Amino acid sequence: MLKPIIEFCASNMHHGTGRIMKQLEDNPELDVIEYGCLGNCGECYLFPFGLVNGEIVAAETAEELLLRIMEAVESQRAEREALDRLIDDM
Repeated sequence: MLKPIIEFCASNMHHGTGRIMKQLEDNPELDVIEYGCLGNCGECYLFPFGLVNGEIVAAETAEELLLRIMEAVESQRAEREALDRLIDDM
C-alpha cells in the first residue's frame, strides 16, 4: 500500500504549520513534503492548510489542522480499502 502524501507550503509556515509538518515527518507511515509554493495562495494567506494526497485540508489553527489531516488520511485509507474489496468481489 502506498503511503499517504502530505504536502505543505513554505509560505504557510507563519500559521504554525512548520511544527505540524515536523510532527507528521516522525510518522513512518506518511510521506511529508514541503514545497516553496503549492499554488493555493488564497488559502495560504488566510489559514493553515496542507494537501493530503492532493486534496486541500484546512483549519482555523495548526493544532486543528493536524487533527483534520489525520482524519483525512484515515478517511482516504478507508475509501481505498472499500474500493479494493469491491474490485476483489467482481
